[in-house]
Amino acid sequence: MTTTSITETTIDRVGEARRIGESLRASVAERDRTGEIDAAAFDRLRASGLSAAIVPAEFGGGGASHREMGEVLRELGKHDPSTAVAFAMHTHLVATQVWRHKHGADARGVFEKVVGGAILVSTGASDWVTSSGRAEQVDGGYRVHARKSPASGCEIGNVLVTSIRWDEAPGGPQVLHCAVPMSAPGVRIEKTWDTLGLRASGSHTVVLDDVFVPEAAVSLARPADLWPPLLNVVIGAAMPLVMAAYLGIADEAVGLATALVAGRTDAHLFQLVGEMGNAHTTADDLVEAMFRGSDDLNFANTDEYAARTLSRKTVAAQNLIDAVRLAIETVGGLGYSRTCELEMRYRDVHGSLFHPLPRAKQILFSGRVALGYGPLA
Repeated sequence: MTTTSITETTIDRVGEARRIGESLRASVAERDRTGEIDAAAFDRLRASGLSAAIVPAEFGGGGASHREMGEVLRELGKHDPSTAVAFAMHTHLVATQVWRHKHGADARGVFEKVVGGAILVSTGASDWVTSSGRAEQVDGGYRVHARKSPASGCEIGNVLVTSIRWDEAPGGPQVLHCAVPMSAPGVRIEKTWDTLGLRASGSHTVVLDDVFVPEAAVSLARPADLWPPLLNVVIGAAMPLVMAAYLGIADEAVGLATALVAGRTDAHLFQLVGEMGNAHTTADDLVEAMFRGSDDLNFANTDEYAARTLSRKTVAAQNLIDAVRLAIETVGGLGYSRTCELEMRYRDVHGSLFHPLPRAKQILFSGRVALGYGPLA
C-alpha cells in the first residue's frame, strides 16, 4: 500500500515495515526465549517515520490513514509478533489523539512529542473504567502512587499514558487521566512480564512511587465509577490496529503451514486447509470491517459503535486462534515443536484474548447496549 503526502512524495510505509520486519526475524526466536524487547527495532521505527506516521501532516507527521497503519502493523506481525503488538500500543494512543483532533480537541502537545521521537506507553487495559492507584492533591498538581501492569514497551517508551484514581476528590471519587514522563522522579520498571506468549513485548510493571503530576499534565478528570465516553473513542481507535497486528501473526502461520504441506494429497489435509482458510478469512473480513466502520477515525462516539467493534474483536480473536491451531494440526507434529515457528505463533496469537474486552465481558457489554441499558463501569 502507498500513500501520498502533502508534498506529493510517495511513501511505501508497508514496504518499510516489511524491510524492518525482515531485519528482525533472525533474532525473534532468541528474544522469545529470553523475553527481551528489541530496543533497536523501535529505533528503526522512529528513524523510518513509522512511529509518527499517523500524526496529521500539519503537525509534522506522515498523515497516514488509520487503515494504512493497520497494514503496517499487520506486516510487522508477520515477522515479529512481540514488536508488532508493542508498537500497536503506541500507535493506538496516537490514533486516539487523531480522533480527538478531528473532533475539535487540541492534541498538538501529544503530536509534537511523537513527531519528536517519543514512544507512548499505555496502561489502559489494566486501568479500564475504575482505574487504580492513589492520587493526593497538592499545590500545583498531585502526588501519585500506583503499579501499572501490563505496560507494553515500557523499557523503550518515553511517556506513560495512564490514569490514577482520586478517591478524595470533591464530590466523590474521580479518575485522573494524565501523561507522565518515564524519566520522572519516582517512576521505575519492575520486570514482571514472564508469560506464555508475546514474551519480548516488554510488557512489564511500571511503578509510580510518590510521583508529582502537575495539573497541566491532567487531560481529563471524570467520575470514577461511571462508563466514560472516552473509552468508546479508545475502543474505536485501538481495536482495529491491535487486531491487525494479530492478523499478521495468523497470516504468517497460515502461509507457513500451506508451504509445508505443498504437494501432498492426503485427503484429511484438504479438509484441514479448508477449515484453516475459513477461520483466517473470517478474521480478515472482521478486521477489514473494523477499519471500514472506523471511517478513518471519523466514527461517532457512541456505545453502539463501541459494542459493535468489541463484538467484531471477540469473533476475530477466536478465528485467529483457530486459524493458527489449524495450521499446527495441518502440519502435524513438527508444528508442536519449538524448532517450528508455528509453536511460537500459537502462543503469541492467544494474546488477542486479553485486550479489552475479554470475551465474557464483551458479551455482557454488547448485550446491555443492545437492550438499551448501557455499559457497566
